[in-house]
Amino acid sequence: MTKPWLLTFLVMAAASPMAAQRNRGPEGGTDFGDAPVPNVPYDGRFTFVRIKFEVGLQGFRGRRDLKWDHDYPRAERHFTKILEELTTVQPRVDASNIFALDDPELFKFPIAYLSEPGFWQPTDREVAGARAYLQKGGLMILDDFVGNQIFNLENQLRRILPGARMIALTKEHPIFDAFYRIESLDYVHPMFGQPSIFFGVFEDNDPAKRMLMIVNYNNDIGEYWEWSDTGLFAIDLSNDAYKIGVNYLVYALTR
Repeated sequence: MTKPWLLTFLVMAAASPMAAQRNRGPEGGTDFGDAPVPNVPYDGRFTFVRIKFEVGLQGFRGRRDLKWDHDYPRAERHFTKILEELTTVQPRVDASNIFALDDPELFKFPIAYLSEPGFWQPTDREVAGARAYLQKGGLMILDDFVGNQIFNLENQLRRILPGARMIALTKEHPIFDAFYRIESLDYVHPMFGQPSIFFGVFEDNDPAKRMLMIVNYNNDIGEYWEWSDTGLFAIDLSNDAYKIGVNYLVYALTR
């Protein structure tokens, strides 16, 4: 049985205290000076893919706030390290990719993560790309949004998959027993304290069919991944976020 502190310990071992201190900064990945690095070509290994999108001139503490880059790159670096240590998946731990939804290279990667869908307003080309990606077998993980931001996501979902509905999941859904058995879904957003709801979007709105999207509403598992080596959040909360993420990956890769 996995000891309750093991997941976070692995990340802390992978990131030195000096590196953690150097990378600390306000919310929003690239404000640590970590500009997106070039994408790496597909080589058969699991590569963490993040979706980028335009949000206009959003500002945060004197800089442009891209929204889609929140928690980049520490969240994916930490998560892929956990994935490598605890599963038989052989992920890229040294790199990750960033694509727009209309980039044909995205179709080489079966799982894509999108942060801050409350601000997501895809172009018509990106809507068509998202529809094709999902219909051809891709899974999108939508994370880091809260409150009324769900209305924007509902609007964009209607553009991408007309007639599709977000269906609230219970802990009995197989995605919560794909690797770890998740005993409770009683989580809250790490910053705002809102109770979390996990939604699935399925083919033909049928939970017995393939999942197209997993939606973390009133939650931000990327935030827990990013700061798991700093003590900002309780170890149990960070570990739970890793367990959920590992389950998502294993579920998607085995179905």
